[in-house]
Amino acid sequence: MLALALAGCSRRGEIDPTGGIVAVRSACPVAAIPAYTGDVTLFNPAESTDARAIDVVANITDLRSTCADGEQLYTEATFIVNARRSDASAARQVTLPYYSAVVRGGNAVVAKRIGQVVLDFPAGQYRATATAKAGSYVSKAAATLPDDIQRKITEKRKAGDADAAIDPFAQPEVKAALQRTSFELLVGFNLTQDQLRYNATR
Repeated sequence: MLALALAGCSRRGEIDPTGGIVAVRSACPVAAIPAYTGDVTLFNPAESTDARAIDVVANITDLRSTCADGEQLYTEATFIVNARRSDASAARQVTLPYYSAVVRGGNAVVAKRIGQVVLDFPAGQYRATATAKAGSYVSKAAATLPDDIQRKITEKRKAGDADAAIDPFAQPEVKAALQRTSFELLVGFNLTQDQLRYNATR
């Protein structure tokens, strides 16, 4: 059986002495970049989507996060934006909006903020890089599994017991609790509908 270790000192993938594999579940929100929002393409003219009209292409990379424990879990995500332009004849500054959203249970947005990252292209340079960050607060109580659910997951089962072959994670109340206490910090470019459609269909 799978033993779920909730202590920070446990190591993922460790073999439990009583059998099974230890999996570490953190209450801290996981930072991630949603599909189709990790890059943006600007065109000139803006209404064109022709490859010859591509002006600036930028992407988010090296997303990292840290979490500060307490009654409120503070997660800070840092990331790098790399950009490339088509015309390097003059110095130019490009400002790109990005969003950070706290999502609960995979589909409920509980908070959202908009930020900006500024890219400076010196004259003659095709590429520019900038760093940015985003943060979120989540109640530790809201992100922690109830004691009864933890017991259902971690209780020892012996071969021959009536519930030995039952996966605790398949039980509806366990699945619901895991979803309810699961938070993510999502970061991506704050795209227009046209930009999002371009990313999804190119």
